[in-house]
Amino acid sequence: MNKRAKKGVLLVQLGTPDTPTTPDVRRYLTEFLMDPRVMDISYLGRTFLVKGVIVPKRAPRSAATYKTIWDATTGSPLMYYSELQRDLLQNSLGEEYHVELAMRYQNPSIESALKKLEGMMLESLRVIPLFPQYASATTGSIIDRVMELMRKWQYFPELSFISNYCDDEQMCGVYAKHASKYNIDDFDHILFSYHGLPVRQLGKVDPTGELNCPDSGCERCKAEKNSFCYLSQCYSTSRAIAAKLGLSEERYSVCFQSRLGKTPWIQPYTSDTLHELAKKGVKKLLVFSPAFVADCIETLDEIQVEYADEFKALGGEQVTMVESLNDDPEWIDVLKRFALN
Repeated sequence: MNKRAKKGVLLVQLGTPDTPTTPDVRRYLTEFLMDPRVMDISYLGRTFLVKGVIVPKRAPRSAATYKTIWDATTGSPLMYYSELQRDLLQNSLGEEYHVELAMRYQNPSIESALKKLEGMMLESLRVIPLFPQYASATTGSIIDRVMELMRKWQYFPELSFISNYCDDEQMCGVYAKHASKYNIDDFDHILFSYHGLPVRQLGKVDPTGELNCPDSGCERCKAEKNSFCYLSQCYSTSRAIAAKLGLSEERYSVCFQSRLGKTPWIQPYTSDTLHELAKKGVKKLLVFSPAFVADCIETLDEIQVEYADEFKALGGEQVTMVESLNDDPEWIDVLKRFALN
């Protein structure tokens, strides 16, 4: 009797350099920014900006920053927690399943992960992008790459993707639990800071090309969940976590970090929000970064160092970062549910 085929699960994270050296950071940034879903301009324009302007300037600076968060034993925090998530999910699912981890950019690549899975003659394959909110530049890019590579397969298991889980009750509960380690009443304001996107990418999800989004999104998207609007889903995540903590709308703000270049990105920018809060006399901030399910350079440096220093220079006193989902057992339970359903 033939052994029953396994069910595959592919977890996909954004990526990280192999080492915190300038050459490896240069390779990572180049692959990342040359993705047409990330920098959605012409190939020639993208090549000129990425390889001629952005990467030569940013790679040495980014390498220096990566060195500050790189652990001598465990290496990249993003890789460390992603591997833990993979291993814990594998243990939870059991032998009937096989869990692989891939990075959209650099290693382990989606291509290498799919080669392993192809040889297993899977019964099914569930792809789980590790991004709660859908964006073409993240989840969309992962789905695009998986489909591109799997076109070469001569057999196809039952294939499915998780598109978004921005307001998943259990996931938002884990974020709230992590915040509960602190006394919420000790903070003057709560900040939900998400990775930004160029404004033009909000409208591109409309195939008619008629959607023209304002810089800060339309009021309807802020108030209601839209399954393909990144900004809408960020607000939806914030509302869900705030509800778990019993926060009123006046107690928290939503903002967007990590903008690049001069083109308009989603607003309000985190930096501008810090300035506004400081002017109002806010001294102590508790910050969530729920676009990420594992602590990484954006949470460990950009928020905890860069924005914290900026806020203190404006007269603020304290910026406390709520840890990401990382290896929390309840988060692994969420991933297990995604794999099984």
